[in-house]
Amino acid sequence: MKHSIPQPVDLLAAVEAHLAKSGMSKTLFGTEAVGDPRFVSDLAAGRECRRKTVARVLQYIETGGAA
Repeated sequence: MKHSIPQPVDLLAAVEAHLAKSGMSKTLFGTEAVGDPRFVSDLAAGRECRRKTVARVLQYIETGGAA
């Protein structure tokens, strides 16, 4: 039986797609999703996130921005 290996999520691409779709600013997204207005800029600059943060951001995107 083959086991699938979980692939890493391209978090920056997911965030940028959400921003483009929603029209939300980077600052507002970061503030609402993780309480950090610089989150998206830092992510674009190479910031690495813990799994918990990735899950929190993806949940925020999945729920349409509902906190």
